[in-house]
Amino acid sequence: MKTLFKNGSFWSSRSELFTGLLVEDGRILATGPDALAHSADQIIDLANSFVMPAFGDGHAHPIFAGREAAGPKVNGLQSVAEIQEAVRIFAEANPDQPWIIGGAYEAAIIEGGDFDAHWLDEVVSDRPVVLHAVDHHTIWVNSKALEIADITSATKDPAGGTIARREDYSPKGTLREPEAFALILDHSPKNTIESDVRAIKYACAQYLKSGVTYANDSWLEEGMAEAYLAAVTSGDLTIDMNISFLANPGEWKSALTKIEKLSAQFEPYKNQVNAKSVKFLGDGALSSGTAALLEPYLDQPGFSGLKIWKDDELFEAVTEFDARGYQIHIHAIGDAAIRQALDAFEFMQHTNPARDRRPVLVHAQLISAEDMPRIAQLGVIANMQPLWMYLDPMNKELILPRLGEARNNRQYQLRSLIDSGAQVAFGSDWPVTSEVPLEALFVPVQRVGASGGSPWSPEEAITIEESMTFYTAGVAYQNFREDEFGKLEVGYRADFVVLDKSPLEGSGISILDVYKNGIKQAR
Repeated sequence: MKTLFKNGSFWSSRSELFTGLLVEDGRILATGPDALAHSADQIIDLANSFVMPAFGDGHAHPIFAGREAAGPKVNGLQSVAEIQEAVRIFAEANPDQPWIIGGAYEAAIIEGGDFDAHWLDEVVSDRPVVLHAVDHHTIWVNSKALEIADITSATKDPAGGTIARREDYSPKGTLREPEAFALILDHSPKNTIESDVRAIKYACAQYLKSGVTYANDSWLEEGMAEAYLAAVTSGDLTIDMNISFLANPGEWKSALTKIEKLSAQFEPYKNQVNAKSVKFLGDGALSSGTAALLEPYLDQPGFSGLKIWKDDELFEAVTEFDARGYQIHIHAIGDAAIRQALDAFEFMQHTNPARDRRPVLVHAQLISAEDMPRIAQLGVIANMQPLWMYLDPMNKELILPRLGEARNNRQYQLRSLIDSGAQVAFGSDWPVTSEVPLEALFVPVQRVGASGGSPWSPEEAITIEESMTFYTAGVAYQNFREDEFGKLEVGYRADFVVLDKSPLEGSGISILDVYKNGIKQAR
């Protein structure tokens, strides 16, 4: 059946605005005057709305978002008392739940970000409580969780992680980085395929409501790939997904065979799920003081953060996965981690035969001047998070004192990156921040948040057209789907969002409808 969408203002990256879109069998058959000249079985009048390609999310953690949604929701609460009350209400409503796990609290509401287990003990002391911070590089736990994990003053910090301490060296209740989380979470009830399919279903519904029809799950731990396999076969996966297996130092060689087998199981579903990428965690986060820096933190003299991988092992692992045809994603926030990631990409490219590999540098938050041109030279895609590109409370209260003003203001050098010739794609890092693209679209353009204020490093601002492109065609290119998604052109998937007004004319935009393959989604 041919469907004509008319009376809309249609936008596609690097194209002139046009009116009219003809869709058949989920694909765009004609655009502009050609579309309007065709006969159609159905005509939908868009009443002068603005239409653009559906959004992509180039870096997120949908299963984690779905899991988190099943626990106490403390996101946006601005005091310890408010968080305590939310946890208390959830605990009373779920008396049979053996562990209480939720998020994501704002670490900046406490100076230094070290939260005390005793504060959670005041509302729940009979079972473990674990809350993730908004950066998801930090957790806050109660005393019962520390007790079950047998974390005491004698417990040493794990390699690549830290345990906040009191003056007597006893654990305070705040732990940073996955290696430290594991000390606690290894004792928690295991997620099941069934529970993770529910998390995927929740995430897909949230994405479609926000106008996102293809995304990247950039951190697959044990059991998550199996959940995606179950979800795609059952029909619960309702968007297209790129999934990245997590590679860990010391473990990646033994995981190779299993990753290869799991990847092969997705082959019949490759048009909806791409399972040919691998994620490496290069460092921590600036907010937790664990991002790897070229110069020490101001508040921790002599300490320059944590590199998760040693150079030799990272280079070997990246090169091995690349040789097997996997796209490499490396999380790198600090300038030292970014340099290490670029060195690994360079070693990989010099060692393996040339191919279209599109390596991804995730976050690219603090790039040194020396490394800025290397991103384009190496053909690396910088996946950045637009919702972070303003001076938010986390930056003001936690990061600025650790970096100093000069280094702090070198974060998110997006204009410089574009001008250097680098490819850029946007991602949300959900549930670290919101999955809704319209909440982030204008932040890198104005360099301010929703509440306004002075622009942060305004020389790094971009245009609204660039922001729209990085959320559409940029993500499609990152995912090797640039001939299917991200544009409104003949032959492309008919995935688009209908907005109440044009982003080209200012902020305050609302989604009216989401069309996936030409069919209006229930919202």
